[in-house]
Amino acid sequence: MESSVSRIVRIPILPLKIVNAHLIRGNSGCVLVDAGLPGSAVRVERVLLKLGLTFEDVKAIVITHAHVDHAGGASELREKTRAPILAHEADLPYYKREKPMNFCPTGKVGRYFLRTPLPHQSYKAFEPDILLAGGDTLDISRFGVAGVIRHTPGHTAGSLSVTLANDEAMVGDLVASGILIGGIVRIHHAIQPPFEEDTQATARELLRLVGGGVKRFHLGHGGPLDAIEVRRHAERLVAPIQGTRKNQEEGRPDHESLHR
Repeated sequence: MESSVSRIVRIPILPLKIVNAHLIRGNSGCVLVDAGLPGSAVRVERVLLKLGLTFEDVKAIVITHAHVDHAGGASELREKTRAPILAHEADLPYYKREKPMNFCPTGKVGRYFLRTPLPHQSYKAFEPDILLAGGDTLDISRFGVAGVIRHTPGHTAGSLSVTLANDEAMVGDLVASGILIGGIVRIHHAIQPPFEEDTQATARELLRLVGGGVKRFHLGHGGPLDAIEVRRHAERLVAPIQGTRKNQEEGRPDHESLHR
């Protein structure tokens, strides 16, 4: 794996950190993490040009999960960069547009957001060039960046994260920060994204990343966050389950059963 330190550059897909993609600039190439909404290629190119780069410098495109604000621009960007798309097979039916996305709201914001057109916006179907399966990891040094792609399910079954040799990670929507869907204000305060398929799996993956030494987390919405704030958030997600188990062991009704 390359010894050089990679630089992470945020690509603003929407203002105020509401939606972010990221460019990892390595010693001998760049890796794009997420492709934004359909039509986001112009925003990616704008950032590349500011860095003195072109689409040809992008050696791989990692899609963290199949929601439209992360995968919507993938097909167009592959055409422009000629770079392979890397993703996880658990989200493949959504990338291929074989079935609609499954959305599990995490609260009032998610339930309201689900009634708007944006989460349901379609995008051009594509099939990734490199598919991870199960708990696979993939060294991306072949693309000029010192880092590893990891399967981190929770937000969706096929969610991926990219961890770098400098202890930074891009985790898609495993966690958000700010208000509403993320961004705008309070961007250093962790929140759940509006949708999350498996909260406990998400918490486990975040704690595993922190335990593995990740110190800085770059997010699809808001951020970045330090490891202390991510740990606090993950432990808060786990706490209600632990409380329920303790009550059951002691023979006391849990909070949920009192409201059935």
